[in-house]
Amino acid sequence: MPAIKHALSTSRQSDFAQWYQEVISEAEMAEESGVRGCMVIKPWGYGIWERIQRLMDDRIKAAGVENCYFPLFIPLSYFAKEAEHVEGFAKEMAVVTHHRLIGDDKGGLVPDPEAKLEEPLVVRPTSETVIGAAMARWIQSWRDLPLLTNQWANVVRWEMRTRMFLRTSEFLWQEGHTAHADRDDAMAETLRALEMYRSFAEEVLAMPVIAGEKPENERFPGAVGTWSIEAMMQDGKALQAGTSHYLGTGFSEASGIQYQDNEGAQQYCHTTSWGVSTRLIGGLIMVHGDDDGLRVPPAVAPHQIVVLPMLRDNDEDAALLDYCEEIRKALAAQTALGEPLRVLLDKRPGKATGKRWAWVKKGVPLILEIGGRDMAEGKVSVIRRDRLWNEENGKVAFTGEAKDAFVARAAAELEDVQRALHAEATQRREANITRGIDSLEVLRAFYSDDARYPGWVETQWCRPSGAELDQVVETLKSMKLTLRNVPMDSEPANGECLFTGKPAVERIYVARAY
Repeated sequence: MPAIKHALSTSRQSDFAQWYQEVISEAEMAEESGVRGCMVIKPWGYGIWERIQRLMDDRIKAAGVENCYFPLFIPLSYFAKEAEHVEGFAKEMAVVTHHRLIGDDKGGLVPDPEAKLEEPLVVRPTSETVIGAAMARWIQSWRDLPLLTNQWANVVRWEMRTRMFLRTSEFLWQEGHTAHADRDDAMAETLRALEMYRSFAEEVLAMPVIAGEKPENERFPGAVGTWSIEAMMQDGKALQAGTSHYLGTGFSEASGIQYQDNEGAQQYCHTTSWGVSTRLIGGLIMVHGDDDGLRVPPAVAPHQIVVLPMLRDNDEDAALLDYCEEIRKALAAQTALGEPLRVLLDKRPGKATGKRWAWVKKGVPLILEIGGRDMAEGKVSVIRRDRLWNEENGKVAFTGEAKDAFVARAAAELEDVQRALHAEATQRREANITRGIDSLEVLRAFYSDDARYPGWVETQWCRPSGAELDQVVETLKSMKLTLRNVPMDSEPANGECLFTGKPAVERIYVARAY
């Protein structure tokens, strides 16, 4: 079999971390900003985020949730009301203490001592506290419930170790915040949001995930319970791709979120919060990318099809552009995945091969490369990004066919790409989940340094708490492992807890994680 010369200089197998950074760079998704831990999201990366935002927003609103916006700056006193919550975020908070700068004797700028704020302001790390204060104003009686809100915003968490899209000091997200009359209604909303995230990941991002409850040590600060969707990356590590939290009445008691029930008594609301972020883009890269760059599922691709005319800088160019524009219009009139096709005619100067590889690295699902001969014969040459190579000859796998035939089947082809990416990722995940490990010694050997991409382990446990759970966490930490979640659809427990030897009550995933 001929050797294939891939578009990237680093392969996933040789250095996954470097490969990830190279994909972001070569696909022109993001770049460093000059502020440690913050990134500039470039048009292709932001275009993917806009697609995620739009499609997720549709699902959020379909559930009766309304969008609003809350301030970026939150008084420090709001956090002080909820001790467990502030402790969970204290080390990551950026704080504003002055509102003006003045010049110093060295020609620089320093905070003006006369401009010190009466109360420090925290740059939003999450919005439970400030939204809780608003809910306390908005909710008076049972008639005001449930209150269902969401905001699309940026947040700041001062991370020490950063990686683009996965863990940055500033990132973009949506955060849903809801208030309910009782636990049952709040829990129903918590699990509704979780299912929304699960189905979105599977159907839109073609990213298979496990939905389940996080263990006690992984709960959101101040939450009664936290649920997550967990995705497996190609290096076998887990990525927490979305979370939904049942907050009980703790935040309501701290913020005074009360309502008068229909019998006239005052009750505290049960609240929830849930969110996904630009971390989803990092997951998309690591689930679908290959050694030639990104592969974008058609549902979130800013351009699903790119038409590349092979311009020669001669008299044929005008006719070729007209031919390509005719194809673009015909394709744009088709629908796939419930929307009109998004088709770009790339008229930029330059060699078609150079532009081809630029779009390959960006991961456009379908690329049409059209020259004068194609035009004369009424044909197109098609590259399907998820099946880029002809393995027999080591060359790009072009498919030549009649223009009208391709236009007629383009929508079905895109939908097949969407299914194929999901199927490939699902097969890979299932092949890398190990069951049946029955001792810590075997677990340690399984995750030894020699096992480069060991994947996940599903094991049984007794749901320990307190000091007993702390010991489990420390034991796993010594192996660079974490508890992920208890899958909602797993088989019942039927043995002993791997960590304590006690009778197991459920199954849980263990993995290395981002």
